[in-house]
Amino acid sequence: MKKIVLILFIGLLGFGLTAQETVAKIEFKAETVDYGAIEKGSDGIRIFEFTNTGNAPLIISKVSSSCGCTIPKKPEKPILPGKTGEIQVKYDTNRVGPIRKAITVISNADTPTKILKIKGEIKAPEGK
Repeated sequence: MKKIVLILFIGLLGFGLTAQETVAKIEFKAETVDYGAIEKGSDGIRIFEFTNTGNAPLIISKVSSSCGCTIPKKPEKPILPGKTGEIQVKYDTNRVGPIRKAITVISNADTPTKILKIKGEIKAPEGK
């Protein structure tokens, strides 16, 4: 009886270790996008590129921004191990002034929450 319990325990321990080894990992090319100095009404779309460096499919469940002037778009399909993906961010460039916003990414990665940032400054068009 002791041998059976010992074998079951070792089997469950081995199964648990194997399950922990398969995990998605998200690695961003850059965690901050700098718009620089741009004119009012310029193209406000920027891309955060990332790679799944883990060994399980990466599922991004939610991407949100710190205000309504920034609209992020997440990938709809899982990102397979070794593959790349992107999160598109559209900032409303019809506002003059500095840009300092945060984008929160929630996924099944080993680090489930990542904070991305956008920064820059929107200038009024010359002569206006």
